[in-house]
Amino acid sequence: MSPRHSLLLPRFDAPGGDLPVRESLSAVIGTLRSRGAAVLVAPPGSGKTSLLPLALADEWPGRVIVAEPRRIATRAAARRMAELVGEEVGGRVGYAMRGDRRVSGATRIEVVTTGLLLRRLQQDPELAGVDAVVIDEVHERALDTDLALAFCLDILSTIRPDLQLVATSATADSARLAELLGRGDPAPIITAGSSTYPVELIFAPAAVPTPLLADARVDPRLLDQVAAVTRRAMAEAPGDVLVFLPGEAEIASVASRLGPLDDGGGPDVQRLYGRQSAADQDRVLQPSGRRRVVLATAVAESSLTVPGVSIVVDAGLSREPRMDHVRGLEALTTTKVSRSSATQRAGRAGRQGPGRAYRCWSEADDRHLPAHQSPEILTTDLTGFALAVAEWGHPRGDGLDLLDAPPSPALDAALATLASLDAVDESGRITLRGRELARIGAPPRLARALLDGAQLVGSDRAAEIVAVLSSDIPTAGDDLVAGWRAVRNSREPTAGRWREEVRRLTTQLATSSRRTALDDDLAAGVVVGLAFPDRLARLRSTGHTAGRHYLMTGGTGAQLSGSTGLTGSTWLAVASADRPSGRADARIRLAAPLDQATALQVASPLRHTDDNIRWSEGTLTLRRTDSLGAIVLTDQPLTDPDPEQVATALLAGLRAEGLGILSIPAAADTLRRRLALLHRVIGPPWPDVSDTGLLASVEQWIGPDLRKVRRAADVGRIDMTSALRRLLPWPAAARLDQLVPERVPTPSGSPVRLDYGAIDHDGDGQVVLAIKVQQAFGWTSAPVIADGRVPVVVHLLSPAGRPAAITSDLASFWTNGYPQVRAELRSRYPRHAWPDDPCQTGPGRQ
Repeated sequence: MSPRHSLLLPRFDAPGGDLPVRESLSAVIGTLRSRGAAVLVAPPGSGKTSLLPLALADEWPGRVIVAEPRRIATRAAARRMAELVGEEVGGRVGYAMRGDRRVSGATRIEVVTTGLLLRRLQQDPELAGVDAVVIDEVHERALDTDLALAFCLDILSTIRPDLQLVATSATADSARLAELLGRGDPAPIITAGSSTYPVELIFAPAAVPTPLLADARVDPRLLDQVAAVTRRAMAEAPGDVLVFLPGEAEIASVASRLGPLDDGGGPDVQRLYGRQSAADQDRVLQPSGRRRVVLATAVAESSLTVPGVSIVVDAGLSREPRMDHVRGLEALTTTKVSRSSATQRAGRAGRQGPGRAYRCWSEADDRHLPAHQSPEILTTDLTGFALAVAEWGHPRGDGLDLLDAPPSPALDAALATLASLDAVDESGRITLRGRELARIGAPPRLARALLDGAQLVGSDRAAEIVAVLSSDIPTAGDDLVAGWRAVRNSREPTAGRWREEVRRLTTQLATSSRRTALDDDLAAGVVVGLAFPDRLARLRSTGHTAGRHYLMTGGTGAQLSGSTGLTGSTWLAVASADRPSGRADARIRLAAPLDQATALQVASPLRHTDDNIRWSEGTLTLRRTDSLGAIVLTDQPLTDPDPEQVATALLAGLRAEGLGILSIPAAADTLRRRLALLHRVIGPPWPDVSDTGLLASVEQWIGPDLRKVRRAADVGRIDMTSALRRLLPWPAAARLDQLVPERVPTPSGSPVRLDYGAIDHDGDGQVVLAIKVQQAFGWTSAPVIADGRVPVVVHLLSPAGRPAAITSDLASFWTNGYPQVRAELRSRYPRHAWPDDPCQTGPGRQ
């Protein structure tokens, strides 16, 4: 580094100037001058966030942009660098984030959130006036960080080869990062030492294991353990205590358990989390005259220092975003902390001297922790990502250097959402509407709600509601309208952030729309419904209790909490919901009431009329439904069904359930058996009428009749005999009665019906002629059918119609069997003739 430029970087012997990263700055500068990109690996507290940008500003005359993943880290980094140069924030060091900007014409180093950097890159890809960009905390793998890195690499490879790019990480697992920055030839990984002091690890598991509950909530017994370990730590060692917990609810719970500590003269229990006001966050980051217990989320893991901390208590849990792409629901899921995060957390105890880190899990469990947290790109909603890469000109992210490729199912779901907003075309390229949504600087769904909602509820209220949803403003309970009114009337610092966001959103609207006559409830319902039409929900009227169970248009059940003012609302517009593991219904986190007319208006593309024509459970269903998504509004009998749809449903029923769904009378069944016999003994052109054969030719023989069905009862009225006759081959059909006659003449001159009932549908079995013995007198041989191929089996009956003999060889029967039959029957029926030689005798009395 050239000393002539050392205008910002403090002297080595100045306060803060001796941090370990200083020894690596020359290597970083040298790598940038030769390669244009560098990877700096440095643990928390090494000075990478503060000294590196100052050194870059000394080396290059243009502005240095530092991108941080969190708002709190953005302010803290700017404040620390401003202190090092002896100025207030807004001079040579400033910061900018959505709704909060402190920069001036003198600003050389600007710390920004990664989200803001992404918007600037979209608006000014050349980054005019900027010489260097630092992407900080890449190891956290936030989605915006991954995307900002990819965009900067794209710029570096195309329009700004002179841009200096540094990616910093607190973990040594940076090979993939170096590969990307080197663009084919991995960039050198420069590693800085640590200024941390030794930290003693103390494992303090609960006596009884406390796993996560079924819906990923934290077991209260674990929070009892955290509070107990905190008290133990305070008794065993001096210094402030930093307690890591997964979220605000757990912070509040542990704070209540530690309540007696804050007695005015004892330790001060403070809280640190992302949704706090800037003033409350900044207060925690300042030295205190009292001993403190700071209950914090993962925001305290890296990028900032909580002064005075020499003890860390780690609950061992983390919150990660998880997207249910099938149901369109996103939630923060509680998971075990990774080893890398646990290491960083423990390191916070050794920033200012030797420290202790108490882990609320066992040493055995520690060995089974995952190595790293999951990258957000693999777990979160990708709708914003998909719109950003489409706006950048790389649909689906193709051609961009990403640390991990987005999962195809998640990306497909995101593009489907954008297509429904008319934000991308069929190829995934951004549309004019998409550019309009991107310009808003809010998630795409909320951007759509702002633009379209302003026309329906007025610009001011649309902006206010979207600001509640997009600014991470805490609301008490699940009633959005109540939360909106509370923040609108509040003078709390978080309300100030909300008002800044309202002003910003209002300026994004091209024209101002006047307030409408809708009340606040409906106004909120309209805006939420425009953002999340797939989450409009209607109360389920049966099978549930207490008016808390709903069905959403997306098809997922949803449930209100036990105590809420929304209970019993017929319709809800759900702004936030999640579905915990093991539960069928989603939990409604935030919603607004609305009426059916409004629901139909805001979600009109989801409305559809369907003719439900299907064969199910042995009957034909013919219904017409009017639905909003999965919610059925009306369900009525269908009186004018489409013949083709009916035929398709019946054919599907036949193939699924078989021919048994048809009513086949005796005459049709006899015809089928006659045809089966001909198919077996003669073959083509006689048709195969087995179940398999008929199902294979179903369209040919019964298709025309299926198209005449208009109601379920019509199925039983189909003329099956006529249907089967459609299979008869022409001209052979004319010989049907000759080959397999229904009746045959007898010696008496009266035809007798043949019985084909013993012939199965494959053509196997016997054809039977039942005739009294006297009627057969004079018959020397049994009839033969099917061109002489099939002998008829004659059942000879007594005068009373009882079986006497069965034969298919009458000549043999008259000689061998008849004498015995004659002897048995002559005494019973003396009035009937019983000649000695029936072949020479005409038929007798009946």
